[in-house]
Amino acid sequence: MLVSTPIGNLGDISERARAVLAAADMVLCEDTRRTRRLCAALGMHARLVSLHEHNEAARIPAILNRLREGRLLALVSDAGTPLISDPGYRLVRAALAEGLPVHAVPGPNAAVTALVLSGLPPAPFLFLGFPPAQAGQRVRHFRSIRKAEEAGLSASLIWHEAPHRLAETLADLAATFGERNAAVARELTKRFEEVRREKLPALAAYYAAHPARGEITIVVGPAPEARPSEPKSVEEALKEALQTHSMRDAVALVAATTGRPRSQVYARALAMKEEAGKDAALPESAESAESPEPVPKNTPDP
Repeated sequence: MLVSTPIGNLGDISERARAVLAAADMVLCEDTRRTRRLCAALGMHARLVSLHEHNEAARIPAILNRLREGRLLALVSDAGTPLISDPGYRLVRAALAEGLPVHAVPGPNAAVTALVLSGLPPAPFLFLGFPPAQAGQRVRHFRSIRKAEEAGLSASLIWHEAPHRLAETLADLAATFGERNAAVARELTKRFEEVRREKLPALAAYYAAHPARGEITIVVGPAPEARPSEPKSVEEALKEALQTHSMRDAVALVAATTGRPRSQVYARALAMKEEAGKDAALPESAESAESPEPVPKNTPDP
């Protein structure tokens, strides 16, 4: 059973989550210390077993054996919904592969909470976990998302980030995405909850001067829609097409792209060719027109 737990405010735990945790034969948790504090606050005593990225693969066989025996096992993360930037995915895949039942108790989620508070378009959105910690890898990661946007991606973008990297991450986001609307959500559902909604450069400057603390989620608005370009005239389209195509192919291409009758495009192409021929002959004509007047015959001196 995948059980969502509060991301800050203990009052957000559901009655169903309480019941499952109280009845579970074992609670698999990312950090036993944090989950023990949660259980103590809820007034329950559960058997806690750690399950994190370093031991998940090794623990899977024993956990599957318990599930085959019909034991009720609950999986929680340190906060929020399990598997979302947290361990458990490999365990769930292994259980499903063996046909063992997997259920979820829905509840708090920091990414979705930040999104709905950001004032940015809620759908579609793309949750990307934590950006790479190394600056070079982080910039490449952001650039890959920007390239996807240039190819057609349009979604609000969501990342989690550690407080000590927030300012430099925002600076990298601003350098990559420019004057994009964004929000930084901090300490959600807690006493000092804060959501700042500004453009990326302003957020980068603010957090460079005011170091952040606590759990942080960044939401970046989708790329603005590209303004439709003005349609090219037949002449412009022909000039461009004739640079790489024969007249016949250029006429066919321009007729297809502009919706003009092919005969009309062909007539215009011929006229352009004729005009180009006149222009090519212009220097010689101009030279004749500008030649000096004939020298008059010598006349006898008076």
